[in-house]
Amino acid sequence: MRVVVIDYKAGNLTSVLKTLRHLGAETVVTDGDLSLVESAERIVLPGVGHFAATERLDATGLTGAIRAAIARGVPFLGICVGMQWLYAGSSEAPEQPGLVHFSESCTRFAESTEKVPHVGWNSLEVRPSSRLLAGVEPGEFVYFTHSYKGPVTADTAAVAQYIEPFAAAVERGNVMGVQFHPEKSSETGLKILRNFLGWNR
Repeated sequence: MRVVVIDYKAGNLTSVLKTLRHLGAETVVTDGDLSLVESAERIVLPGVGHFAATERLDATGLTGAIRAAIARGVPFLGICVGMQWLYAGSSEAPEQPGLVHFSESCTRFAESTEKVPHVGWNSLEVRPSSRLLAGVEPGEFVYFTHSYKGPVTADTAAVAQYIEPFAAAVERGNVMGVQFHPEKSSETGLKILRNFLGWNR
């Protein structure tokens, strides 16, 4: 199983790679080698930091290569900012477009007495049709750290609540994203990554 992990110089690569290798995946990292994306069996886009950093995906041609791979049916997983990139964009960097796989946009948490960013463990309300989250029971906890979030829509695979309900995971066909960090989410995170690695087209 060859998993191509995208490095756009703002991702949490080390912990993601360590976890994928622990699960038996053969991983290769690219920051611009499009041939690796073209031959990928799985693609993972980790992410932390500012949405504007995804501009590098456009500059290197990775956006187009990823879009073509998705069209071929290659399973894709975006993590944190990598999930947000699947949307049309984010109010964090209005001038920087996302992949537009999902037509909505990400926004900052509403003003509240609660602290932003949302950091720590939170529980999931999983939609039963999700393949990525198969076997995850209602109320299982995963680890979040983010200030921006995706809206709850028909493509939402799991909802979490912090200030307001938000998309903790999205899934449409072979394209998946998680706002939380599965590589930091103990056995629940490992379960989700195993589902992704075992995905059959």
